Amino acid sequence: WLVVVALCFVVFALMRQIGVLHERVFPAGALMTNRGPQPGDPSPIDHLVAFDDSQITLGDGLKSTLLLFVSPACPVCKTLLPIVKSVARSEASYHPLQVVLASDGDTADDRRQHLEFITAHQIDKSRYVLSRRLGLAFVVEKLPFAALIDKAGMIRAKGLVNSREHLESLFEA
Repeated sequence: WLVVVALCFVVFALMRQIGVLHERVFPAGALMTNRGPQPGDPSPIDHLVAFDDSQITLGDGLKSTLLLFVSPACPVCKTLLPIVKSVARSEASYHPLQVVLASDGDTADDRRQHLEFITAHQIDKSRYVLSRRLGLAFVVEKLPFAALIDKAGMIRAKGLVNSREHLESLFEA
């Protein structure tokens, strides 16, 4: 019985420590970089050409835009896509929102790889952009990176997004 009582004390002590650790490590928002356009600045690029050659306008006066930079080779990006769809649906009830996924690629092999990515994840081709210039304009250093652009074309928030909490922090900012 002494061993059982001692184990109970040890389990209680470990549970207390886990609780203290959980309080100290709360979810942080999206990691914002100091490089590139900052919140409050106008979007450096306002017209994009989608994968299916349709036109996308950022800051069209009708809807805000969540611009998410992804890559077919990024495993975190792949796990984030269902979360993005869910968050977009929930945020759309507050204000009109369009989600635009952006990546880079110039060659035919790149387009083939992106087409496989689009098909596998059921992404709308009219909301998928291949543009190296866009990534350079926003100074995207790591993926997945997101920028929230309002109806007027102003950047409201931006940062590295690895989880639902990071993504939701863009809308809270």
